[in-house]
Amino acid sequence: MARYIGPKTKISRKFGESIFGEDKAFEKRNYPPGQHGNNRRKPKKSEYAIQLMEKQKAKYTYGILERQFRNLFEKASRSKGVTGEVLLQLCESRLDNVVYRMGLARSRSGARQLVSHRHVTVNGQIVNIPSYQLKVGDVVGVREKSKSLQSIAHAMDSHAAVYEWITWDKDSMQGTFVNVPERLQIPENIKEQLIVELYSK
Repeated sequence: MARYIGPKTKISRKFGESIFGEDKAFEKRNYPPGQHGNNRRKPKKSEYAIQLMEKQKAKYTYGILERQFRNLFEKASRSKGVTGEVLLQLCESRLDNVVYRMGLARSRSGARQLVSHRHVTVNGQIVNIPSYQLKVGDVVGVREKSKSLQSIAHAMDSHAAVYEWITWDKDSMQGTFVNVPERLQIPENIKEQLIVELYSK
């Protein structure tokens, strides 16, 4: 299963924001990577470079590789609604992202691992496909044998964010994908219109 396993802080520094979550190394050096660090002259970026950076940021944020991301874009462009907004909604509806939003893991890569290792159920059935697209009303839970996992307990203890489009019951360790989030409910700092412009060339 392909995924990015390189240095995450370097990627965050490239985009100028901590896209993988809390990162102490990024806070110490929040300037672009490279030999000359902060003293390097910053050339003016072309329109294409800005659009490409935005697409790369979205891909790294959600842990999606190019072919899968393009397929999501094509699906979004065929559907009703604003293409960029639908693209982000499809990313947010992925099982690994919802597991992360519910607080079962501290990062999306951690959530992806939970799903891949068969710790997560959807409507009572084990699903081990991180890119599985959830539908409104789907119930996501932790498999009975996995409820005592320390990693899940630690993640839940440190989780404070609340999202209107999902519910979570800590006692039964299951939640519901209530509805597809509106753009305002998605906290990621992504300019989706730039991605649409890039793919539309």
